[in-house]
Amino acid sequence: MRRILIIILLLLVLTTVGIIGFRLIEGWDWIDCVYYTVVTVTTVGYEIHPLSDEGKLFVTFYLVTCLGIFTYSAFQLGQWVVSAEMRSFWELRRMQKKIDQLDGHYIVCGMGRMGRTICDNLEEQGQPFVVIDTDEERVISLCQSKDWPHIVGDATDDGILQLAAIERAKSLAAVLPTDADNVYVCLTARLMVPELQIVVRASDDKAAAKMRQAGANRVVSPYRQGALKMARFMVSPNVEDFLEIAGKRGQELELVDIQVADDSPYVGKQLTETNLRAMGVMIIGIRRNNGERLMPPPGTAQIESGDCLFAFGSSSAINEMIGNMPE
Repeated sequence: MRRILIIILLLLVLTTVGIIGFRLIEGWDWIDCVYYTVVTVTTVGYEIHPLSDEGKLFVTFYLVTCLGIFTYSAFQLGQWVVSAEMRSFWELRRMQKKIDQLDGHYIVCGMGRMGRTICDNLEEQGQPFVVIDTDEERVISLCQSKDWPHIVGDATDDGILQLAAIERAKSLAAVLPTDADNVYVCLTARLMVPELQIVVRASDDKAAAKMRQAGANRVVSPYRQGALKMARFMVSPNVEDFLEIAGKRGQELELVDIQVADDSPYVGKQLTETNLRAMGVMIIGIRRNNGERLMPPPGTAQIESGDCLFAFGSSSAINEMIGNMPE
């Protein structure tokens, strides 16, 4: 930016010198001085008045000076453009290389207030993610300083989702400004990766129904969810405080959900047959592949492949349990 300001200042000084020079040497009125300066600087060379010998010498010197300043300005401007483009090019390559190395990551479509909050939470939990947004200025200002992987583009475009490695992603959150865009992202992502976990924001119940039909696993209505949480705070404040403490990373206690893979050592075992209680982990719920829920599960409940276990315990115990689960 400093180079651009210097170039503008030089051109203003050059024009001013020309106007004043013609005024003092030839004695023309100001309009003619301005006009002759412009046609001289632009090398048009249209003569509106005959020049004196002194005027010819001034024009000769003035043109040589103009040529030097224009050459310098063109060089500086070209260098600035090339350096900016090169920086942008290498930054895009570095970012894409970083995204290409991700696996089991999260994709956040939209960098509004909800998108930023989601990203902050994912970063706090140490989870890998990619941001997609069409606003280049916003993405660069928010993501580059934190080194968040990002893509400037339309999340409804298949090509952009492919750049975000959607085929390897674990989940996608669509929090774009309009319900129509969120529905389209949901539909596109579901067609590209049928098993992808998709969470979408909806402004009302009608939009939420459309998003479920488009393939969303979870639909969040900020106003409805916020109102319900406020009601729970009013009725059971201590329970809500406990859940917030348990849900924060870095606290002594954690509440997490863990997907059971086919080759998990817990598959085929009853809860009482596992070492989870000895590790300090309590299974407070099980969600089966068919949607059946065991809340709370009995000790005789058998763990099956594809189950989602809701585990509660100390951070060290939870990490130990996760370490026993194959990727």
